[in-house]
Amino acid sequence: MANSSAHDSDRILAEARYSLVRQQAGGRRSIGKRSAELKRQHFGKKAARMAMSVGVLLVGAMVAGMILDGIGVTGVMVLGLAIISALAFFAKYPKMKVPDLSALNTGDVRTMVGRTELWLEAQRPALPAPAVQLVDQIGVQLDGLGLQLEGIDPAEPAAVEVRKLVGEHLPGMVESYRKIPQHLRREERGGRNADQQLADGLGKISKEIDEITRQLAAGDLDALAVRGRYLDYRYGEGLEAAPQLEAPKVN
Repeated sequence: MANSSAHDSDRILAEARYSLVRQQAGGRRSIGKRSAELKRQHFGKKAARMAMSVGVLLVGAMVAGMILDGIGVTGVMVLGLAIISALAFFAKYPKMKVPDLSALNTGDVRTMVGRTELWLEAQRPALPAPAVQLVDQIGVQLDGLGLQLEGIDPAEPAAVEVRKLVGEHLPGMVESYRKIPQHLRREERGGRNADQQLADGLGKISKEIDEITRQLAAGDLDALAVRGRYLDYRYGEGLEAAPQLEAPKVN
């Protein structure tokens, strides 16, 4: 029995340690600094809960020891198992939630970029390899774009349109791909299949983000406003139908 308890304790502690290390490193590999920052904040809250739970258990053991004139060897073993179990539980739960698609373009710029990066990270397993590479590239670009957006008035029409590109149109393109049944994604429509269409679309958005970042750095808000209206027309109005990511019709 003692050997079994010791084995269980080692297993629980190992799982807790692995979970902590994984989350401290960012859990799922972060595509940008903003999403990594949100993960660190989540881990910090977890660590605080873990410390609080251990403190409560130790205080409870001290009170029990004072009342019972000691808790004995069995009590110490029970306390140890309780601490390990609490650490394992709070290292695993609560899990970090993936932001809702509708909530991405909310809050300040830092939050908007971080949420978008987190959402894109969660979609990576469902995307084809070329699109995954582009998502990783876009994550780095979003960090730079976020820094530039923090330096201008949020009420600027250009800033509003750029936020819509990042927080709505970009994830909307990925979401339109995910809605296509998997067995239809490799069928060609207009000479390209959905995988190729998604990669092309993400590549274009990546180029747009790079150009926007350069214009923001140069302080050319007039040119950016014109580009913003164009981007909203190009990616916004066409997203509901998403013709570039439309699945082939089945006869």
